[in-house]
Amino acid sequence: MTDRITTSFSAGSTAAEVIEGIDLTGRRVVVTGGASGIGVETARALAGAGAEVTLAVRDVGAGDRVAADLTAATGSKQILVAPLDLADQASVAAFVAGWDGPLDILVNNAGVMASPLARTPEGWEMQFATNHLGHFALAVGLHDALASAGRARVVSVSSSAHHRSPVVFDDIHFERRPYDPFSAYGQSKTANVLFAVEASKRWATDGITVNALMPGGIRTNLQRYVPDEVLEQMRTAAGGGGLKWKTPEQGAATSVLVATAPLLDGVGGRYFEDCNEAEVGVLTARNGVAPFALDPEAAARLWEVSVQTLAG
Repeated sequence: MTDRITTSFSAGSTAAEVIEGIDLTGRRVVVTGGASGIGVETARALAGAGAEVTLAVRDVGAGDRVAADLTAATGSKQILVAPLDLADQASVAAFVAGWDGPLDILVNNAGVMASPLARTPEGWEMQFATNHLGHFALAVGLHDALASAGRARVVSVSSSAHHRSPVVFDDIHFERRPYDPFSAYGQSKTANVLFAVEASKRWATDGITVNALMPGGIRTNLQRYVPDEVLEQMRTAAGGGGLKWKTPEQGAATSVLVATAPLLDGVGGRYFEDCNEAEVGVLTARNGVAPFALDPEAAARLWEVSVQTLAG
């Protein structure tokens, strides 16, 4: 096993602290879900460091409001907004077709959590379709833009919820097994890690690195489908030791670290939490990465299944 990467930052660190002293002038960034939750704070930190930041969002009106707020706060005139619905492959294709020039950093941040059973027109389970397949199609579609940037990074926002489920290849879309919102969410978050493993392997020669991360527990619109009593149970889960919620600024810190830290130059296929690389197999309520999420055979299989699924 390669040495685990550690930093001077921790669960309490903020995105602003992590990016301090880093100059992103001339760099181009896309943040999916950049109009809410930790997406806003991720975009704020990257824009504040001088990057051109495109908020890729379902609600363009909300995106425009956030862009105006971020422009006022950072002074950046390079905060753009573009429509993107990750559950709609035509929307993903349109975003890719509309992108011109190199792309230095892609933050796959958007997501849906523990939603009631819903399917895309193709019949795909909505959480897997949004959290994995949409981001997979986006990253693959933007591959050439990433490659042309040189030393590009892709950030795959996962979750400790991946502990709940590997990718169940025999029935990914819950066509035969009973649907469970958290199992479906967990499976999609495992897919986010497996994507990082395989993409780093495939794209290393293009100078593209991909890492996954757990942002921490943050109260945002992501939990809109989760009842308050369930959230409280999660907060006080066995072994959790009375876990505290992070602020959005703290929640964005690990994404920003993975996107920008010089320490991660050339490093890919890993999973981070609280601004440090997670321990493999040492699992608590919010910490650690399950071995199945880093399994290279599962990662390779998921890539092939994803390609086949999107090809119809």
